[in-house]
Formats: sequence, C-alpha cells, structure tokens
Amino acid sequence: MNDPLIHIVDDEADVRDAVAMLLRSVGLASAQYGSAQQFLSDYRPGRPGCLLLDVRLPGLNGLDLQSRLAASGFTLPIIVMSGHGDIQMAVRAMRAGALDFIEKPFHDQALLDRVHEAIERSSQHQDDAGERSVLERRHGSLTEREKEVMASIVDGRPNKLIADALGLSIRTVETHRAHIMEKMMASSLSHLVRMAIAVGAGPVAKR
Repeated sequence: MNDPLIHIVDDEADVRDAVAMLLRSVGLASAQYGSAQQFLSDYRPGRPGCLLLDVRLPGLNGLDLQSRLAASGFTLPIIVMSGHGDIQMAVRAMRAGALDFIEKPFHDQALLDRVHEAIERSSQHQDDAGERSVLERRHGSLTEREKEVMASIVDGRPNKLIADALGLSIRTVETHRAHIMEKMMASSLSHLVRMAIAVGAGPVAKR
C-alpha cells in the first residue's frame, strides 16, 4: 500500500484531531501520536508521507526526536509545528533538516501546501530508493570478473588495456562487455556509467 500517510505528533488531542480532519477533507490519511515515545514505538516505515512534529512535547521533545530519527536513517520530510514562543526552536529544527515550520495557529491552506510538497519529496525519495535497489540487484547478478571489467569500462579504459590488465584476450573482454550491458540493461556506455555511479561502482567511488 503506497498511499501517503501523514504522521501527527502533538501532545494536544484537539490539535491532532483538527489536523487529521483537515487532512481527511482532501483525502489524506493520518496517524496520531501523543508523544515522541509513542511515535518511536508505533511508526512503521514503507509509505510515503511526512511527519508533522510539534516542538514542545512531554519527555522527548521535537528537536530530540528529530535528532534520533536522523541518526536512524529516517527519510520522511519533517514539518515542524510551533507556537509563537517556539520560533527559535523551529529554526533550529530547519537547520537540522526539517522541510519547514508552521506557526500555530496555522492557516489550513498553508499547512496543506506544505504537506503536499512533503509528499512529493517523499514519493520521489521512494522512487529513487526503488531504482537504486533494482540497479543493485542487476549489479549483484554480475560475476566477479564481469564486475572487474565493468569497473574498467566505466573508468574509460579501452578493451585492449582491460585485456592486458586482467590477463584476458580482447575477445573475452568483448564477451564480458556484452554480458555486462545485457545484465545491467544498459542502453549505452553513458547509461552504464550513470548506473555504476549510482551503485557505488563507478570511477568516482574507485578514486
């Protein structure tokens, strides 16, 4: 299920309910959490969306939660919700990677605009991660010799130099090259180079 899910972390039930109702009005699903600890316990990755995070929370506050999520590799965009007196904290959160902050009381459309922007970013990140996973599987299907030849190809070495360096015949290198292009589903040398860099097997990674 890849429909977006908006996570609302706020210790005020009235705020959570109001935000959830607003999101439902535009067809967006949400999950509510009354504390950072509840979010850490209940959150399950896998769907695009975003995190609407109140700065002032009981126990672990919003900034602490943000730091903990960043350390764990959390990828959903974070929109900070802050009261008037929390602006400095909200700015700190943005400097630490939050997408934006919404000052309470917020305008409905302003919040929805930010949420839709966050969903778009989240979906793009998932698409990128999915594409990388596909490329990694293709690269993993190569033999060790094919990986050596591929590394040399994307480094710009001609077949003769690759053959000399690996102790192979030019014909064998050409065969490996054809297999690499087929397994990686590369349409051209430049395409192969882009894919190699994406999986950390390109010249940038080697040097």
